[in-house]
Amino acid sequence: MNPDAEHTGKLTFDDCWELLESDTLGRLALVVDGHPEIFPVNYVVHRRSIVFRTSGVTKLWNAKEERPAALEIDGYDPHTEEAWSVVVRGDTGIIEDQADKDAVDSLGLEPWEPGEKAHYIRLSARALTGRRFKVNTPDVWNTRSTDRRRASFE
Repeated sequence: MNPDAEHTGKLTFDDCWELLESDTLGRLALVVDGHPEIFPVNYVVHRRSIVFRTSGVTKLWNAKEERPAALEIDGYDPHTEEAWSVVVRGDTGIIEDQADKDAVDSLGLEPWEPGEKAHYIRLSARALTGRRFKVNTPDVWNTRSTDRRRASFE
């Protein structure tokens, strides 16, 4: 990671891609029937784009329409007590080329949810932003037991 970026809180373009490549689960945001919807998707990074598979309902319809979408990932490192967040905004499209599908499969894109996920969707990045920040120190007595920051003292 770029040490200068850590001081400002903003992540570089390359830092964002590195975090995206190190993760497998994100939240896909789409507009469906005029309302925002969020879907958890497992994904891989292929040619600096996000690829996921779907069975062909809402996410596929939006991809066929080539509508804008966003994907967000975040994380927390209890050792450094830092949190980070990355957002990719762009357009979705269906991958038709079998060589591209094979390349994506070779990266380990395996759907988590049971059922056939025969459609491959690519989110091509038009904007990529990310930030990292030091979190407030948790209070050993008052911080909720489900708060991930508790890992720093447990």
